[in-house]
Amino acid sequence: MPNNKRKNRDNRNKEVTMTPPNEKDTPIQDYEDDEIEEMQEADLKKLIRTLRSSQKQILELQKSLMDKIENLSRENEILRRNQNETKQLVQQETVIVTRNHNEVKNSIDQMKNTIESLTNRMGEAEERISDLEDREQERIQSDQRKEEEIRNLKHIVRNLQDTIKKPNIRVLGVPEGMEREKGLEGLFSEILAGNFPGLEKDREILVQEAHRTPNKHDQKRSSPRHVVIKLTTVKHKEKILKCAREKCQITLRGSPIRLTADFSSDTLQARREWRYIAQVLRENNCQPRILYPAKLSFVNEGEIKTFHSKQKLKEFVATRPALLKMLKDVLHTETQKHGHQYVRR
Repeated sequence: MPNNKRKNRDNRNKEVTMTPPNEKDTPIQDYEDDEIEEMQEADLKKLIRTLRSSQKQILELQKSLMDKIENLSRENEILRRNQNETKQLVQQETVIVTRNHNEVKNSIDQMKNTIESLTNRMGEAEERISDLEDREQERIQSDQRKEEEIRNLKHIVRNLQDTIKKPNIRVLGVPEGMEREKGLEGLFSEILAGNFPGLEKDREILVQEAHRTPNKHDQKRSSPRHVVIKLTTVKHKEKILKCAREKCQITLRGSPIRLTADFSSDTLQARREWRYIAQVLRENNCQPRILYPAKLSFVNEGEIKTFHSKQKLKEFVATRPALLKMLKDVLHTETQKHGHQYVRR
């Protein structure tokens, strides 16, 4: 019996000896009190060391676990804090985004309202502009009609004046005061007697009226006023002027004078505007004449051409190279002259 107990104890000692002391998962053997008494001192010390080593390892493991738990707790706290911060940031960003969204929406609404208002105002402005354009067009047309009426009225007045003045003869160069002795009618009879003896005996030539123009004498004027002689018939006027054209020089008491037809101021100006053109045509033997009331007549390629305006003359000259070369400079000068007059106005 004691031998069996010894064998069992030796086997257990071998098991304890064979168990590596550094293995953490080795279970601690449960010994009976009587077995501990029977152990040798060396085995007991060895067991104590094993227990102490196991206890140390358990403590170290416990400390390690506590450290890990603490680290995990800190990390969890950090994560929780970060989560809260992130949540707060998300909430703040959500509030900001919502506010910005509302602001953008309000801005868009305001822009839409502004655009709608501007569109309405533009529509109203376009309507007003259209109305103004219509009114302007009506005004322009009205002005054009008025200008046309004014031109027509001027033309009528001009024709009336020319008709009234048609039997008149204008005498240029009669000195002021010479009519005191015989009067203007007596001076005209003296002109006819001194220059056209055959006409002086014509009893049908009668002076209806005679006066100077303008009525009031300007002392600053160097040249004498014109004398206007109104005859009873146009035929007698044409007869006298024809004789005057045939005679190169007409005089009154030794002073040279001129006899011309009497025209309205507009017709007289229109006749003057043909003067330089007629001079060039005369130099080129085109036999120019200024017809009543203000028409230019001349001979071109054996035909007599008559023009009422310079525009018609320019259109005709453009089709005649030789005539264009002849009148190019004078027509250009006349155009520039009228352009300067228009600018001055």
